[in-house]
Amino acid sequence: MDSTRQQKISRLIQKELSEMFLLQTKLTKGLLVSVSEVKISSDLSIASVYLSIFPSEKGEETVRNINSNVKEIRYDLGQRVRHQLRIIPELRFFLDNTLEYMARIDELLKQ
Repeated sequence: MDSTRQQKISRLIQKELSEMFLLQTKLTKGLLVSVSEVKISSDLSIASVYLSIFPSEKGEETVRNINSNVKEIRYDLGQRVRHQLRIIPELRFFLDNTLEYMARIDELLKQ
């Protein structure tokens, strides 16, 4: 069960990262990255960020690129939320496959 503080920080990080990725993907044609969920640890030190990427074929590669630039992303996030958060959590990015999973279940149910 997440505390109210965890939920507020998760929403703040999700909003800011979404805006950052939106600006970045405008430069890259044919790629859409959205932040589907942010889970933050109870001590507020680690944020697990789940990304939904379209087209899904580029998902693994995109997450690898994002994870290789995690220091720059964390720094940029810190610049954006420096007045709301004192300590910026460590970021860990994961691919969110729920849309593909739902489509697969739907396909199996139609058979």
